[in-house]
Amino acid sequence: MTRAAFFKPFLKSLLVSLAIASLCGCNQPQAAQPFKSTNVTGIDSGKDFRLTDHQGKPRTLSDFKGKVVVLFFGYTHCPEACPNTLSELALVMKRLGPDADKVQVLFITLDPERDTQALLAQFVPSFNPKFMGLYGTPAQIAETAKEYHLFYSKEPGKSPANYTLDHSVGTYIYDPSGRLRLHAAYGQGADALVHDIKLLLN
Repeated sequence: MTRAAFFKPFLKSLLVSLAIASLCGCNQPQAAQPFKSTNVTGIDSGKDFRLTDHQGKPRTLSDFKGKVVVLFFGYTHCPEACPNTLSELALVMKRLGPDADKVQVLFITLDPERDTQALLAQFVPSFNPKFMGLYGTPAQIAETAKEYHLFYSKEPGKSPANYTLDHSVGTYIYDPSGRLRLHAAYGQGADALVHDIKLLLN
């Protein structure tokens, strides 16, 4: 992978974060911004999804009301960003201790062609048994990605089955009432995420 190809998803994620911040009019005093992640409260996106979990159950955002929802888009064949993020979120859950029971991590695949229910059921819980993988038809995934202003595109590989996905990275965090509150940049670190989740829980 070239240096340009490697950094492309992260540049897109940065641009998305900046766009989200500008839409929110983040000109509030610093004292009113206690979060480490970008505060996106009030943004008109990420309102809902209609997908299926890795156990075959239809899911919407309202199913997880009462918990902090940590949502990440990716795909199981991702070489670095996706497994790194899931590993980081697994560490977050450990550091939360008993509060981890009040948090639900969701992994939405951007690769419905290869990420079957069986593969997601094997891949996602391997990071943490409580993590949930979500999938849908290509049309459902495209609709969901649009709802989150998320960029993704297929990049050809050495064979038709060995393609990769160029996609923006970042984590969306909802408060227990189901409102999208934060967007965490890729690689922000477990400590920052633990800090922000505890604020939302309290």
